[in-house]
Amino acid sequence: MNSFEDLETWQKCRLLRIDIALLLKQFPDEEKYRLIDQLKRASRSVTANIAEGHGRFHYQDNLKFCRNARGSLNEILDHLICAHDESLITSQQLQDMRTKYNECYRLLNGYIAFLSRKKE
Repeated sequence: MNSFEDLETWQKCRLLRIDIALLLKQFPDEEKYRLIDQLKRASRSVTANIAEGHGRFHYQDNLKFCRNARGSLNEILDHLICAHDESLITSQQLQDMRTKYNECYRLLNGYIAFLSRKKE
């Protein structure tokens, strides 16, 4: 594996980031510096942390960044729930995004477990 772009977890999180960007286009302008900004930052943080960890070439450093990515992934879900609670997205949109979140979360946890085993 030569690049973080080869990681399935990064690829799926990238797709989630793209889907979030598309979803945010329907949000009202008054959310621009609130929920829109928070969701953009969190979704970008996930892929950026995976990439940065991959570039560290040390399992412990990589694990730290992947755990940060997992935290940002959870932040995304919380913001999406908030968007639903404030009627900015439908129940179906939340469910669709939750399905994508679950896949990213599963893959990221698998990658973290892999790195943990390699560390030992």
